Amino acid sequence: MTFRTLLILAAAVVLVFGALLAFRPGERIETAAPPGTPPALVELLPLPLPPELPRIADGPDYDRCLEMLRDDPEEAMRFAQAWDATGGGEGALHCAALAMIGLGEPDRAAERLERLAAGSRSGGLARASVYGQAAQAWMMAGDPNRAFGAVTMALTLAPTDPDLMVDRAVVLAALRRYGEALEDLDRALAQEPERVEAHVFRAAALRHLDRAAEAMGAVERALALAPENAEALLERGILRQLRGDIQGARADWERVVQLAPDSVAASLAQQNLALAELGPQGR
Repeated sequence: MTFRTLLILAAAVVLVFGALLAFRPGERIETAAPPGTPPALVELLPLPLPPELPRIADGPDYDRCLEMLRDDPEEAMRFAQAWDATGGGEGALHCAALAMIGLGEPDRAAERLERLAAGSRSGGLARASVYGQAAQAWMMAGDPNRAFGAVTMALTLAPTDPDLMVDRAVVLAALRRYGEALEDLDRALAQEPERVEAHVFRAAALRHLDRAAEAMGAVERALALAPENAEALLERGILRQLRGDIQGARADWERVVQLAPDSVAASLAQQNLALAELGPQGR
């Protein structure tokens, strides 16, 4: 699974699915994105090293620096700085920016990635990739407004890229612009109809638009494609509880914990289970 997929899944759990189920039947669930939550994702997610995406540079030093990021971002930063001092160019700048994410500074990383994308001599697809990484870093820094600007720039350069469409949908959901998020997800699914996470995010967007029946159809489509997808089961549990199916909701959340016990989805499923145990009087 790529960095982009992992980041989108975790960010969507926090920003799309919300604080989860501190509600009574008939109440509308509001998204909860507490200040400071996204930066915690830095400790949960791998660094952005997507080898299948366009690269901003080539060469052994670039490969070496990116490889260091996986295990030792501090060493990668030292290497990038020394390389930059000897003419490392865009490759050194890119590696240094990515190292900042691993060092817990996603806001500084995002700014550097945006500058690099704006001034790069690389092709449009490579620049779009870097803008996309900047958007992801802004999300990790808890700034979806800046993330929206970066990912929209990426889509200007690569308007048919379904990855970027899904990225922007997550950002729009964080901004509570669920209708626009749905539009981007529909565009992405028109190109890749079996993209599981897009169906899950579509279900969450539809739920926030009070279209619960359509949301259930979307999440069931995701589960038809991937029956053990933890994020899809988490979302179906929410929809089942909205319907009053407490037993079904619990079964989904318990399955999430079994399938991915160390994931963000499992943590939220456990919170839901605890709330369900308390019952309406304890919420």
